[in-house]
Amino acid sequence: MLGSGELVRSLAPHGLIDAYVLVIHPLVLGAGRRLFPDGGHPARLTLLESVTTTTGVVVATYEPA
Repeated sequence: MLGSGELVRSLAPHGLIDAYVLVIHPLVLGAGRRLFPDGGHPARLTLLESVTTTTGVVVATYEPA
């Protein structure tokens, strides 16, 4: 579900996501919606793999614990 935070927020509480692949960029630009909002369903995740690119972008793969 590339770029669909709203779909992630609707499926996660029902345990319908097998894996999360997060692409984390090392910069901050303004504000936006959180993938895991405060007061939302707790996400217990296990890190499966993490790769850092030459530009500092981190690609992290998690599975629900």
